[in-house]
Order: sequence, then structure tokens, then C-alpha cells
Amino acid sequence: MKQYKIERKTYELVENFSGTPEVQIIRLKPVDGEPMMFDAGMFVMIYGTDSEGKQYIGRAFSIASDPHSEIMEFFIVKEHGGHRSHFLDSKIGDKFTISGPSGQFRFIPEEDKKVLFIAGGTGFAPFLSMMRDIKKNNYDTDAILVYSVKYPSEIILKDELYSLSEELKIKKFITVTRPAEGDNWDGEKGHIDSNRIKSYAPDVTERTVYICGPLNFVKAMKESLAELNVDPKKVKADVWG
Repeated sequence: MKQYKIERKTYELVENFSGTPEVQIIRLKPVDGEPMMFDAGMFVMIYGTDSEGKQYIGRAFSIASDPHSEIMEFFIVKEHGGHRSHFLDSKIGDKFTISGPSGQFRFIPEEDKKVLFIAGGTGFAPFLSMMRDIKKNNYDTDAILVYSVKYPSEIILKDELYSLSEELKIKKFITVTRPAEGDNWDGEKGHIDSNRIKSYAPDVTERTVYICGPLNFVKAMKESLAELNVDPKKVKADVWG
């Protein structure tokens, strides 16, 4: 496994747009033109300065972009715990300090030939990075993606997700936990549990399982996997929130 030295680099905001009603997508480019190296699944700390010159408290964000891309992409919850994200007011050209990469939640395609990705909300970010990495390097990865969102409108970068899944022959299962009349969702509904996991991935005990999402989601997924007798050593988890 590669070892990366923690760097602190200045990045410039090059794109900032609403990805879903609840998620903002930002893309940052290194000012010096030298991108930070990382493995799909890793995270960085992002620091910024507001209009009054006060530095934001650094926060950790999983990287959604392909590890080989110069641009770093992140999914930002617009409002969390009653606090509006600073990124909503950021302008193109604003500078940020990125520190990283960090984390042991790393996709190692040479080792993990069969994988199950379980994502909750913006926890989809590292899995999009992994899928983009699989495409870039033409890895022969047998992958299943299970993605839980509150509403159909919260599927992040839906067009790219569907396209990548089809191109890479990744079996994807998206479940909506708060379906509503008139949302035109005819797919899976409800929370992920052990029965669903078993139906989505009958060979789950043969797979390395990656989980990313809020704390309660990750805890529930680990409990469901334990019910299915999945070896804890084959489970990798990353928590946000």
C-alpha cells in the first residue's frame, strides 16, 4: 500500500454549483498546478477564510474525484446541524488550503477484486472516486453498489452514476427512505438491512465491504453485515457527521 506524505497546498475554487436540493458540489484546482496524490476513498481537511478574514474551522471531506485528476471534487451538505455551509457563498477564484491526504478507507484494486460499496447520502463521494478510478485504469473489479438517499432528488450526479454503472457493469441498487407521492420513483424503497444486502449481494461473505455515511447508518450496516456472518476484517468503514 502506498504511503502519502501529508501536504498543505493552496487550491482555487473553479466550480461551485447545486448538485441536489441538499448538496453543493465544489471543484478545486491546485494553484501551483501540481495535484495532490491520493488513493480513491481518502479524505482531506479543507480550510478557508471568510469575507472578514476569519479562518474557517478545518473540516474533513471525502474526495469524489478520480485520483488522476488535477481537479478535486467534493460533495458539501448545504446545511448541517442548523449551520449553513460557507461554500454556498464562496466565489470562483476563492482560495482554500487543503491538508492531506488522510485515512485508511482506501480502495486497493489489486487486492480487492470483489467489492460491495454501501453509501448513505454524501457518503457516495468516495465511491464515485473509486468508480472513476476503475474506469480510468480499466480495472477488472467485480463491484456492487448499494446507495441510500432520502429522496429521489438527492441522488448525486445521477447521470454520471448511471452511465458509469452501465459501462463498468457495476450492479447498482438505489433505495429511497422517504418516498413521497408524485416523486415518480418506482425503484427500491426503505432502509437497507441484512435481508436487502443478502438479496443485492448473495455472495457478500466473499466480498470486501466498504461503507460510508453518517454514524448511525454505518453502525446499522455493520450490524446487518454481522448478522450475515461477514468477517469484520473484510469490512472497511468511513463515517461523516
